[in-house]
Amino acid sequence: MSSRQEEKEQRKRERLEREAAERKVAKRKRLLQILAGVVIGAAVIAAVVLVVLGGGDDDKRDTGDLTAAAKAAGCVVKTFPSEGQGHVTKKLKATDYKTNPPTSGDHNVTPAGDGVYVPGNEPEIENWVHTLEHGRILIMYGEDTPPARIRQLESLYNEETLGKPAYHAALMQNNTEMPFEVAAVAWRNYVGCETFSEGALDAMRAFRDVYVDTAPEQVP
Repeated sequence: MSSRQEEKEQRKRERLEREAAERKVAKRKRLLQILAGVVIGAAVIAAVVLVVLGGGDDDKRDTGDLTAAAKAAGCVVKTFPSEGQGHVTKKLKATDYKTNPPTSGDHNVTPAGDGVYVPGNEPEIENWVHTLEHGRILIMYGEDTPPARIRQLESLYNEETLGKPAYHAALMQNNTEMPFEVAAVAWRNYVGCETFSEGALDAMRAFRDVYVDTAPEQVP
């Protein structure tokens, strides 16, 4: 074989080897990209599941102002395990829940709407528990609360939260015989005050700032 032919064959072998190496590198890059996509997708799904099941991470919220305000007013702030999110059609009682006021658990498929409820016309327990699941803050007062006190609570209710007045909240007379004169309730949490005072208003305001829109279902 001539030297010219040998050189030609050598160049062909080198070209084929180079193309094979390039294909190998390209294949490896594609596999790495696919693997990265799978890992990222799994991480996103895991994050969504944690939010849905846990209703957010209470430990990461800044509760300093709430803790201080509640302590100054003699109020109690509590966080509870979820009692579930089941839909039922039957009427429920306060004793069907482990906390008073209830903070989670079975509820009617129809949530109570936002707004101010006239005393004696408050929604049923099973309806307002569903409202909690939607990230609402329910401000509650006991029976026989004087009208002047209710007006104070209406002012609190109408304050701006996240730049909007009366944002994702409801004001109502409590119908579970709670052991407080006034309370603010969110999904899995409440602040309860045995005595209605200016400090209690501060505690409920701080509670609202911490827990609004932190429930499993975010509904506009």
